[in-house]
Amino acid sequence: MAQEVSEYLSQNPRVAAWVEALRCDGETDKHWRHRRDFLLRNAGDLAPAGGAASASTDEAADAESGTRNRQLQQLISFSMAWANHVFLGCRYPQKVMDKILSMAEGIKVTDAPTYTTRDELVAKKG
Repeated sequence: MAQEVSEYLSQNPRVAAWVEALRCDGETDKHWRHRRDFLLRNAGDLAPAGGAASASTDEAADAESGTRNRQLQQLISFSMAWANHVFLGCRYPQKVMDKILSMAEGIKVTDAPTYTTRDELVAKKG
């Protein structure tokens, strides 16, 4: 899968530049590789198209831009929550967990750490 993503990005430099700009400072290559996959799988129309950008300044374009910005911020937030869950063991409200896990379907992380929750430890003692 990593090879497919690299090949896709090499053929789509605008998309590659766009997604690379979403990388956080200090994010490890391993975390970024998987979070980038999450972003690309779920970006849909948020990722730039292959053609030249069009400049439109009417109200509809401004409203669409605001909506796209909110959608992008939400996608970035979901990607970070998913990465935090996978790599750091963070938990979120069930509705958020359901959403990020469904968005991440098909992403294979083979070297993620495993964590034991407090509830699991208590259940083992009981």
